[in-house]
Amino acid sequence: MIGFLKNLFGEKADLAEVVQRDAVILDVRTVNEYQQARGKNSKNIPLNELGSRINEIRKWAKPVITCCASGVRSAAAAKALKRHGIEAYNGGSWQKADALTN
Repeated sequence: MIGFLKNLFGEKADLAEVVQRDAVILDVRTVNEYQQARGKNSKNIPLNELGSRINEIRKWAKPVITCCASGVRSAAAAKALKRHGIEAYNGGSWQKADALTN
């Protein structure tokens, strides 16, 4: 069970340290969700657009902390980014990820 959860949500990382390395907070919720409420220092690329925008994300040349409503979509996004060689971490909910930058 623990292995399943690690695969789903990723290994624990010190996200505060990642933020200190100028990480980008990437909110993967829909545009509508993002417009309703969001972290002040986040960017929005919906999960369903992630694959077509990998090159854009690579150009940031920064670590990426993904977030969403609950952590499920952000886990999938972090996993997808890692498969493309991008340093990525699941930040969980957008509120939790936003608190890292305050």
